[in-house]
Amino acid sequence: MMRARTLHIIGAGLAGLTTAAGVARKGEDVVIHEASAHAGGRCRSYFEPALDMMIDNGNHLVLSGNRATMHLLDLVGSRGELAGPDEASFSFVDLDSGEHWTLKPNIGPVPWWVLVKARRVPGSSPFDYLVGARLAGRKHGTTVGDVISEDHPLYHRMWEPLLVSALNTDPQEACTQMAWAVMRETLARGGQACRPLIAHHGLSRAFIEPVIDFVEGRGVELKFNHRLKAMSFTGERVSELDFGDEKISLDERDAVVLAVPPWVAQDLVPDITTPTAFRSIINGHFKTAPAQDQPPILGVVNGAVQWVFAFEQHVSITISAAEPFLDRPRQELAELLWADVKAATGLRGDLPAWQIIKEKRATFACTPGEVAKRPPQTTRWKNLVLAGDYVDTSLPATIEGAVRSGFAAARLVRGKTINF
Repeated sequence: MMRARTLHIIGAGLAGLTTAAGVARKGEDVVIHEASAHAGGRCRSYFEPALDMMIDNGNHLVLSGNRATMHLLDLVGSRGELAGPDEASFSFVDLDSGEHWTLKPNIGPVPWWVLVKARRVPGSSPFDYLVGARLAGRKHGTTVGDVISEDHPLYHRMWEPLLVSALNTDPQEACTQMAWAVMRETLARGGQACRPLIAHHGLSRAFIEPVIDFVEGRGVELKFNHRLKAMSFTGERVSELDFGDEKISLDERDAVVLAVPPWVAQDLVPDITTPTAFRSIINGHFKTAPAQDQPPILGVVNGAVQWVFAFEQHVSITISAAEPFLDRPRQELAELLWADVKAATGLRGDLPAWQIIKEKRATFACTPGEVAKRPPQTTRWKNLVLAGDYVDTSLPATIEGAVRSGFAAARLVRGKTINF
């Protein structure tokens, strides 16, 4: 693909914004068209009247080994917005037994930490951790359940909470290749690659606002409330973009990056194959200061809540693969989640002001069948590239996957080899 004269990026989510950051140069024409009134997609902050404060529309965890994400934050100067421990550590509590523990992988790829009792799951042996290596090299079509049984000593206390958060799919049906892709780039590389990091001042301040400032400073134009209705194709190229009240004819050297959800891409692009099954995420936010000794991120075993996040003025929770809870009445669900938060953290009191956010199509279902439907970023049209966490990035649908796809799209429209 040749360098574009004008690049039209459809979608101002993380993938679209990363594409813009990757191509933005003064004097070049780049336009981002966003259907809604705001940027960020599923990775943004907003003012919540029920809590009278800014919150994130979802809780997102970044790992220090997410190299594309770290590159983006370095590029726009906002890496300092992510906070986490100096060394890799994951705190957990088991609500049934009351036990607390912290996984502490050591720096370096040789996992000597499993030999130290205080660094591993209570009651586990060093040999229990060898099962993770079985995820490597599995043929397509196998699931994590084919490799790690639910009866394995570490399944419920380590593998299930870590993998369900990374894959947003029950590990028993999740694609082994995607599970190993996450492991290979984080835990298998040692503690320096798996420090947990959160946007302690919010996702917009860490990701969205700095990227927008960066690209607008280089002449990128953002058009909000500008939904693409249809695309016209002539020969091997996209020839026209139809926004309803405006139609844009494309020059031979113009290019399009389509950074929209897969169901939108299916409506716009003929004969495209994308994942069609999805999994939900529930995030809950409670207006209360965290407990004094509460870790920034706390994994919960044997509860409805899976992770508890501590912010300055509120506590948030996340449930991945949340289908069993989607139909619960909101008040009932808030009370259930608050009970788990109190049991996990030691907080007391009645249910504070709260907000529950249910996202039914948060990510594609990370099963072997759905992974096989992920399209490549290139298309049969020479000036059309796809971006988003659903494309074939070799990673599951995560922030890292979305950012990686954006940088890859930027390189494609510049005629360069993808190196992420």
